[in-house]
Amino acid sequence: MTSAPETASLTEIVDAVLAHPGLLAKAEIGLVGEALGADATGGTDWLGGPGDDGAVVEAAGTKVVACGEAIFPPFVSADPHGAGFAAVLTNVNDLAAMGAEPLGIVDTVVASEPLARAVLAGMREAALLYRVPIVGGHLTVHDGPPAVSAFGVGHAAVPLSVTRAAPGQSLVVAAALDGEMREDFPFFPAFRSRGERCAGDVRLLGALARAGTCVAAKDISMAGLVGSLAMLLECDGLGVTVDLDAVPAPAGVALTRWLNCFPSFGFLLCVPPGREDECLAAFAGRDLAAAVVGVLDDTGELALRSGAERATVLRLDEFRVTGLPR
Repeated sequence: MTSAPETASLTEIVDAVLAHPGLLAKAEIGLVGEALGADATGGTDWLGGPGDDGAVVEAAGTKVVACGEAIFPPFVSADPHGAGFAAVLTNVNDLAAMGAEPLGIVDTVVASEPLARAVLAGMREAALLYRVPIVGGHLTVHDGPPAVSAFGVGHAAVPLSVTRAAPGQSLVVAAALDGEMREDFPFFPAFRSRGERCAGDVRLLGALARAGTCVAAKDISMAGLVGSLAMLLECDGLGVTVDLDAVPAPAGVALTRWLNCFPSFGFLLCVPPGREDECLAAFAGRDLAAAVVGVLDDTGELALRSGAERATVLRLDEFRVTGLPR
């Protein structure tokens, strides 16, 4: 029998979020803008960002989405099969957050032969589960520290972008809760329980984008729910007060852990007023949890609320999230 998780105060939750390494590491992304400069990054357009999960490239009248992920090296060493799976999963989620249909994955693996085999086996499992082919890549076999990265490409008829987030839109959190938290790394894998439903789950966001039910989105990644939300708000200096009592969360998992983990299926969506029920029904139709947890505003303040209590997490004019140019 699983014991109930300890209940944390709102202050403890805020402190845990601000101390989360996944959030703090995002400030390092600003190096890209500093090194490449505005001319190379394209300023704030879709070709250069900032803040989206993938780049949208116009190609012969269609919109191609490209993204990439490097897997945390200690995770590669500890669980190479899981790292290979994650390399595909993270790209599929990034493409979904852009409203894109995944078309292919390219990988790079630098590792010993046994470790490389395990990584590639994990990639193959994920590729089959999410119905996205591995179309190419690079392999270097050596006995030094391993490195695993993957890159995804997809097509978005109507791309989702944080540049479309605006005050008055409802913030929806959607997640797969049928899984268990890993004890060694802050990951919540639901794909074992979801099985073949996973491929349709990630393609749902593209359908919502085409219907206009959702105009911007971000996947909940290593920065956790609140950290990923800060990245979404950063582009236009938006704000929101998140109702923690409404956030979908798995039973038996402390909120401090849930808010700071990387769920295998977890997304933040910006929904135009009046389209909320339509959005929630789409996730319910796939047996995925979703709820409206707040309304975007122009305050530049990210706050959490529980019951009658409210606490500020950060103000975007004082806190560097990614530091990408706006």
